[in-house]
Amino acid sequence: QVQLVESGGGLVQAGGSLRLSCAASGRTFSIYAMGWFRQAPGKEREFVAAISANGGTTLHADSVKGRFTISRENAKNTVYLQMNVLKPEDTAVYYCARANRMSVLRTDYNYWGQGTQVTVSS
Repeated sequence: QVQLVESGGGLVQAGGSLRLSCAASGRTFSIYAMGWFRQAPGKEREFVAAISANGGTTLHADSVKGRFTISRENAKNTVYLQMNVLKPEDTAVYYCARANRMSVLRTDYNYWGQGTQVTVSS
């Protein structure tokens, strides 16, 4: 059974930074794409960023491009989301997820973490 565990969320002022981590169980982490999604209260879960299995290709949503960066360390079974210049509208629960291929579609991801809360105060 695959487990994904997010950490690093918290409360930060606008303009600040946070780095989220997602640790995955299992030996086959390096063959799967990984993604980050977020869900604000009353809104649909939305794509934030994705990274290919070897880390060579990344995608970022337009709303976070230039501020957030996804990366991974396959030797540590971990994917990261570095978030800079945070805005109040970035407030949400952030989820990491695993997919067979890199995608922006929520339905392409078949394993999900429990989420970590990020709150940005103005």
